[in-house]
Amino acid sequence: MGHHGRVKLRVSTAERRSRLADRHRLLPHRAVDDVAVLARDVLALHSSDPVSVYLSAAARMVTPSIAAVESALYDRRQVLRHHAMRRTLWVTTPELMARMHATTTAGYAAAQHRRLLGMLADNGIEDGEAWLTAARTDLLELLRSEGPMTARVLGQRVPRLAHPLRLAVGKPYEGTQAAHTRVLLQLGFEGAIVRTRPVGTWISGQYTWAAMESWLPGALLGPDGAPPEARPAARDLAHQWLSRFGPGTTTDLQWYFGWTATVTRRALADAEAVPVDLDGGSGWLAADDPLLDGDPPQEEPWVAVLPGLDPTVMGWKERDWYLPASASRCFDRNGNAGPSIWVDGRVVGGWGLTGDGAWQPIWFERPVARRRVEVDHRLDVVRDLVGQVRFSVRFPPPYHADL
Repeated sequence: MGHHGRVKLRVSTAERRSRLADRHRLLPHRAVDDVAVLARDVLALHSSDPVSVYLSAAARMVTPSIAAVESALYDRRQVLRHHAMRRTLWVTTPELMARMHATTTAGYAAAQHRRLLGMLADNGIEDGEAWLTAARTDLLELLRSEGPMTARVLGQRVPRLAHPLRLAVGKPYEGTQAAHTRVLLQLGFEGAIVRTRPVGTWISGQYTWAAMESWLPGALLGPDGAPPEARPAARDLAHQWLSRFGPGTTTDLQWYFGWTATVTRRALADAEAVPVDLDGGSGWLAADDPLLDGDPPQEEPWVAVLPGLDPTVMGWKERDWYLPASASRCFDRNGNAGPSIWVDGRVVGGWGLTGDGAWQPIWFERPVARRRVEVDHRLDVVRDLVGQVRFSVRFPPPYHADL
């Protein structure tokens, strides 16, 4: 690895916190209105809750705008929505998504394919592979000729997709599902189809589908027109994660991408990551990190009001260095982060809408009055952006009951 012969650098918790806002574009002078740039600089925006994409982007924009995010997604198509790390929906640039697909989604697609063939066999379809090939052909031909459609319309227009599939046969929770639901999920994992504009407004999680080659040709391919190879893609992603989220631990990186321990260790070695001492533990820096050249971060006071599942709160597995003592209040039982309030690199509270429509902070640790005023100003920005739209948090944290 690079930087042999150096004494192992120590990066303090205070340094990690002061780097956060600069790297994640949460300082006012680092804000940018280019949605592709800000998505890339946090690697990707969580999209399991559609609201997160817009509010995460807005928190990093000079001029927060729902329309600008919609344009980047659906008109200019600078970013796309696709399943990637931990089988979760994300929004990022095609270049990054191609690497994420190669190192994560392609494996999910293969596992999903085997599962679907088993379901088809259980439901009386002897040659599941032939059935699936024909269904894929019919579905893609329809999307190419007539453009984006909802899952329901596709299920009606492609006859074989109406085939009912019995699920969990013999179990108390046995049920039936139309085949189109599973086939769309499969083709989505493969990257043959892509979620496009939602049905309804920007807060809706029900999307129309398009053929990927019609929507964004070559979206999941490398510059040479071929799918990226998994090992170089993992190396590049490890370097980019360390550049945006580093220093971090091996555990952090493995959890973030959902890789195996072997893939994670190899990616760190291939990226020539540099081992560093974190307060009480070991971590890694990118090989070209400014800290290695003795360039400490500039400490600037900052506040941020971030939505649930924001990439900054969800960037690490080991989170004690930026969470309050009451950290469990920030996350639901599955580890999904609720809306968070940050002051100088730490989560100090959450926020949400009260029953009477007021935007309210919930403090875990009460900052000084001047910082609370700054937080109120940021909440006003969110309120003005959202206007009369009312949305519920998809994964409400425990503190949500206090609202």
